[in-house]
Formats: sequence, C-alpha cells, structure tokens
Amino acid sequence: MKEEKVNWRKIGKWLLFVLIILFILFLASGIFVPKPLFNTTYSTVLESKNGELLGARIAEDEQWRFPPVDSVPLKYETCVLNFEDRYFYSHPGINIFSVSRALIQNIKAGKIVSGGSTITMQVCRLARVQKKRSIKNKLVEIIWALHLELRCSKKEILNLYASHAPFGGNIVGIDAASWRYFGRECNQLSWAESATLAVLPNAPALIFPGRLDQQLKRKRDKLLAKLLAKNKLDSLSYELAISEPLPGKVNPLPNNAFHLTEKLKAEKKGQKVRSTIDIDLQQKVNAFVQKHHNIQKGNFVNNLAVIVAEIPSKKVRAYVGNAIEFDSISHGNRVDVIQSKRSSGSILKPFLYCKMLDEGLLTPKMLVPDIPMRFGGFTPMNFDREYNGAVAAEEALARSLNIPAVHMLRNYGVAPFHSFLKKIGMGTLSQNPDYYGLSLILGGAEVKLWDLAGMYASLGSIVKVYNEKDGFYASNAFSKLIWQEDNNTTPEPAEVAQPIVRASSVYSTLHALLKVTRPESETGWETFATSKKIAWKTGTSFGFRDAWAVGVSSDYVVGVWVGNADGEGRPGLTGITAAAPVLFDVFSVLPTSDWFKSPLDELMEIEVCAQSGYRPSEHCDEKISIQVPNGNKVGICPWHQRIHLNKAGTHRVNANCFQVSQMQHVNKFVLPPAMEYYYKRNNALYATLPPLLPGCSETQQQMEFIYPREWNKLFIPVDLDGTQGKLIFELAHRQNNTTVFWYLDDDFIAKTNGIHQQEIRSKPGWHKITVTDNLGNSISKKFFIVD
Repeated sequence: MKEEKVNWRKIGKWLLFVLIILFILFLASGIFVPKPLFNTTYSTVLESKNGELLGARIAEDEQWRFPPVDSVPLKYETCVLNFEDRYFYSHPGINIFSVSRALIQNIKAGKIVSGGSTITMQVCRLARVQKKRSIKNKLVEIIWALHLELRCSKKEILNLYASHAPFGGNIVGIDAASWRYFGRECNQLSWAESATLAVLPNAPALIFPGRLDQQLKRKRDKLLAKLLAKNKLDSLSYELAISEPLPGKVNPLPNNAFHLTEKLKAEKKGQKVRSTIDIDLQQKVNAFVQKHHNIQKGNFVNNLAVIVAEIPSKKVRAYVGNAIEFDSISHGNRVDVIQSKRSSGSILKPFLYCKMLDEGLLTPKMLVPDIPMRFGGFTPMNFDREYNGAVAAEEALARSLNIPAVHMLRNYGVAPFHSFLKKIGMGTLSQNPDYYGLSLILGGAEVKLWDLAGMYASLGSIVKVYNEKDGFYASNAFSKLIWQEDNNTTPEPAEVAQPIVRASSVYSTLHALLKVTRPESETGWETFATSKKIAWKTGTSFGFRDAWAVGVSSDYVVGVWVGNADGEGRPGLTGITAAAPVLFDVFSVLPTSDWFKSPLDELMEIEVCAQSGYRPSEHCDEKISIQVPNGNKVGICPWHQRIHLNKAGTHRVNANCFQVSQMQHVNKFVLPPAMEYYYKRNNALYATLPPLLPGCSETQQQMEFIYPREWNKLFIPVDLDGTQGKLIFELAHRQNNTTVFWYLDDDFIAKTNGIHQQEIRSKPGWHKITVTDNLGNSISKKFFIVD
C-alpha cells in the first residue's frame, strides 16, 4: 500500500496562520491592560529644596502610599532581585522554568504553595487589586506581564514594583516604608534595612513590632547570606548587617511644614512636590515660633505666623503658617494665617511714601502736619495719642505716625494709591477706593501675610536687580512669591522702560526704614560692627487684634504676624512688642550681607530748606543738600516769611505804624497756629513770633481751632446717668499767657488764659462760636449739633 506523502508546506502555512491569529489575539488583549497600570490614590508629599521630606498626608484610601518613585536605590534593588526575581533583566516578563517548577510543586501538594511569579507579574497582580490566586488569574497576569514588558523598560517596571508593593499595615511602597520603619529616605538605608524591606512584600504580616520578629529576622538574614555567597557584600558588611535589630516601632512622618503641606494637599492632592523650603532654616523658624508662642500664651495670644523669602528670586525658604499644638485645635492653630486676610494696621505706609517719592511729590525732610484732624467720620490718632505739630516725612515713616500718613494719602489720592496697591500684588482689595477712604493707610483694608511679604520682597528685588544688571527693570518686578521648585527653565523677564516704581525711590524708602527703633532685645545693636542692616516696619490693627512686622535685608524678607485667629484683641498686642522680637530672632540666623548699593544714576542732589524740607524760598536762610529721585516736583517753602521788627527786635511792626528806616528785617520760620502749638513743645529751638507793637495792625493769623476739626455734625454725648454731656472746644494761640474771650451765639460764656479749652452745652441745630483775644484778634466758626 502506497504511503500518502505529508504536505509540510500546508502544515507550515496552518501553523503560521495559527501563530498570526495568536499574535493578533495577544495584541488585542493589550486593550484590557490599563494605561496607566495603577488606578489608585497617592499620599500628598512635600519635599524641601534638596529633596528632604517636610511632610505628607495620607491617601484617600487611608494608605500611606507615596507617589511612584523614579529610581530605586542600588542596595534595595540588589536585595529584591536576589530574593524575588534573579533573572529579572533577562526574561520577557515570565520565567518559564519558575512557572513550571511552581506548577509541579502545586500538583504534588494538591494546593497552591508556589506562584512562580516574576516581579513583572507581581506588578500586574498588584495593579489588579485583591484578585484571588487561581489558574485563570495567573494566565491574565502572564498576558499583562508580556504587554507590560513591551510597554515599559525594566527600570520602569522595577520602579512600579517598589512604589506599590505592600509593606505591612497601611504602608505601601518603599518610600513610605523607609520613613515609617526607619525614619529616613530609602537611599539612606543600610544593607540590613534594604534586605528587611525586600522580604516584607512576600509576608507583610511579619512586620508588626514585637510579633513574629524571629521569622522576619530569619528571612532577612537568609537573604543577606545569599548576598554574601554571591559576593554582593563583603564579610564585614554581612556581620554588621545581621547584627542590626529589626525596626521596633512605626515612626511618625516628619511634619516640619504643617500648613504648607496642607496647602499642597488642597492644591495638588496626591502629588509629590519639591518646594523651595530650606529645611534647616524651616526647623529654626519652627523653634522660634514655638518659643514666642509660649511667651504670648501668657497674654492669651494663641497664633503666630512667619514667612521667609529670598531676594531677588522670591523663593520661600521658611513657611510657618501658625504655631501648632497638635493636642488641641481649640485656638485655631490649624488655620494657615499666612493665607488669611487680616487688618493691615499701618504696615502699608512705606508703599505710599515710596510712590510719592517716585512721583516727586515728597522729599524725605519735608514737614507733614501732625495735628488733630477729622475727615468726615474719620478721626485718625497717633498710636501714642500725642501730636508733634509737624514732622519730617522720613521721620513720620520711621516712627509710624498715623496723622502724617493720612495727610499724605489725602494729598496723593485714595484712588491712585488703591490702584497702585493692586498693581504691586495686594489681592485682597475687593472694594472700590471710596469704600476704604483715608482709612486705607491705617488698617481699613485687609491683607494676607503672603501678599505683604511678596510686596516687600519686590521692593528689595527692584534695587538689587537694578544694581546687578546695570539699570535693568523687569516687567514682573512685583511678581508673587514662589514656593514650588520649577524644573522647567524660566525665561528671563522682559525689560520695561517705565517701572511701577524706580530703584531710587525704593532705596530711599528702605533707607528711611533703617531708622526704625528696634525692640528692647536689640538695644545697642548699632555698636556692633557685624550688625545687620535691616529695613523694617511694624503695624498694629485697631483693637490690638493684629501685630505685624516685616523686615528687608539685601538677601531676605521676613514677615511676621501675631494675634488670635478668631480676631480677639489683647492689651499690649503690638507690632513692636509681639512681632518685632520674632522678626529679629529669625534674622539672627540668616546670613549677613552687605546693604543695597545706592542707585546713583537715578538720584539727584537738591537744596532744600533745612527747617521745612521744601525747596528754599528767598526767605530761607539755612539750606541743606539732600539726594532725591530724579524729577522731584516739591514746591517752595510755604512757612518762611520776611518779618519786620522794631529796632530792639522785641515787637513786630509794619509800615503803617513804624518808620521803615528804623525797622530790622529778619527771615522767620512761622508755622500756622495749630501746628505751632504742638511743634514748639517738641522743638525747643523753635522761636515764636514776637508780639505786635501796640497800635500796629495784625497781618499774621494768631489763633486756630484745634478741636473739633469737623463742624457740620457734632454729637453731644450722654453721660452714664442719662444727662446731656458737653462739647469740648480747644484753641491754639501764638502768644503764651494770652487771655481769650469765648462767645456762643454772640453771648459771652467764659475766658481762658494759657490753655484754651472750653466746655459747651447747647441745643441741637446751628450755632456760632467766636473767640477774641485782648489784642483785638478774633476767630469765628459755625457748627451744627445733631439731635
């Protein structure tokens, strides 16, 4: 019988067809392998600028699972490959020999005793989440593993394993395990610690401290012995490794930047972010905050915040949003005050001073009125409730006097200043300028410490960049602070021809702030050659609710807020007593640096009247030269006059009552009566005008009402017993010991001598007050009493 010939070509075609079909099915099965492989939540992780862990927040599923790592430490890789999958770099995702061996072992045992899974297959099993061990699931894992090998590199697969392997309890991934069990980063682990973490995913229940420790140690030491046998570590390293104890407890994670970590969680939940924070400085600032928090608690002041940023990069180097008491949340200590709106107090005054200098409306020596005043319903007062009559603008800024600041804002305009503040980064001005009015300069608006520190940092940056880059002005001069490191290259900011404020104006402002009197703890600082130059400003809000201090050196800005998060005021809570000591403690640990260089190209030297600070008139005898920003527009001194005296110089005269040939003519600095009344108290060298020679007519204003300053709506207070109170009128007279006579609605009511104050009771409606002196001078005012 003739044998039928085998058609190998036909068989080959069928085999090829089957292989193609299988390959197509394999490729099609890849559709079911998800991208990305893991659909899970991660912990929020905050790192310092150098990669140290600052803080973390648990993932939504209550697991400590840090975001996937981008590399695996060499020691851990060596350990895990020798324990789990020594052929990892040579197999295509499955190890046929391991799977076959496991199959034989399982058949002999009659149950599943070995899986034969590669690391790639384990990654796929972890991604499928709690699937039972079965032949079906094993086949799925094999298919997934083959696809994963096509999709990812071996390093990427190893990273996935290290990031998602279980390490006992609710700890997932090598990063979280390193911190929870050993209190440090995984790249700092020893051989023994790396081996411990390598064997744990195989039996994560062994990690509970004090339970099954011997089993865990045997597994670890067995792996270390294998590494010794393979010459992966020497005998000394082996002996040291096996002598190391197992972790005795689960460690808490670092919490060096509580509020910044919370901010990260709110903005980028489940991500790992490298911040700009310097961990050493952060820890020092944390200690200062705790120290001063303990002090302030004695006054029932419970909250304190500090921020430190670098100039000119504006990178935040320390961020303490509040003093933390982890055992209590009753005082709002978890509130991030850095990002909270608080009343500004007088902390915005330097920006008004700087802008007026920049527009040529001011000189540092120019006198600004400091007398009782009222604008509509607004009556500003200096903090010490005293008046200086008139004070130089730079001194008013250094002493943080309120009334001169309000005068300056009235002259500059609320609307322009409001617009300027918005341009330079004050993002809390939600109302129109009329809503704030003149109170804008004294705490009528709210500001965030974040914005405020950024605004002050921008001032320092303007001067520093101008000097370092030969007159360069950046288009983003008033950009916000930065707290995240950006791996992308930031393009150089464009140059602008017309900056918002010039370096010369900023330099002059910071120079004025150098003269602020430091707190008692800094007494005598000028005597030390190494003392740091710090331009700084404090602020205190109405009702002692907010205490501010912001300081600027050539390299750093430090912002401090002290108060109660719920807005409760406390006696003695002021910027100088509560916030300034914190400020100088922080500056004490910052590097010393040279002061800003003067931007000489933008400064001009002008001559001003030595007493008024205005451009000198022909009657100004004493002049001084000062430097001001280019383009100064300040006018001629309004207070120097030509005064005519008799031959003896004892009385003022004029041509109507005295021979011109017998007169002597002198130039005098003469302030208006109300300004003079207070000014001469603090300036012993101020010479008042001599009296008028009898028979001569008066040409100088002799009297001025000091109080009230608002005449259209006066309210008579009601005493505690229900009876009507009294209105107080006060008058300033140029001549001491002059007697004046008071008339109400043309009826004589009283006379006063020296100190001119008068109580008045009257019915609602319009009235007229008239005051005359014994020299014949008179002054009258109409006023309205509200019913």
